[in-house]
Amino acid sequence: MLFQNAYQRIYRISAWYDLAVTWPYATPLTFAFFWQFLDVSHAQMGLAPLPEIPVYGILFANFFGTVVLIWSIVRLKINNPALARYDAAGRWLFSAWMINALWQGASPLLWGFLIIEIGFAILQSLPIAASDPSPESEAVHS
Repeated sequence: MLFQNAYQRIYRISAWYDLAVTWPYATPLTFAFFWQFLDVSHAQMGLAPLPEIPVYGILFANFFGTVVLIWSIVRLKINNPALARYDAAGRWLFSAWMINALWQGASPLLWGFLIIEIGFAILQSLPIAASDPSPESEAVHS
């Protein structure tokens, strides 16, 4: 169980994480540079080269990047724990798709993203305590 202030910090951190990780997907140009960076990273680690992505793959990567950027900004602007519950549901689904991709032979670099997704999904799925402990509430209940 998490207290409200801890829960709020977690879902705000998750929104900032999403902004940091997904902005390269938002435009064809940034995605091209990012994909090249990932390919070079693969080569430096001795992994197989990444495949060329067809135009529709780039289009859907851009859709993904744009939607997640907007969703992240909404979560940062509208301070509502209910949004974190929806985000947790999305993270469970994204985790399932990542597991499927790994099973199909996707890059082992995906494990790092999967661990973070599952971590945020678990934290944002936890129950929220009715109130935070504070010296004032402790004095009232004593």
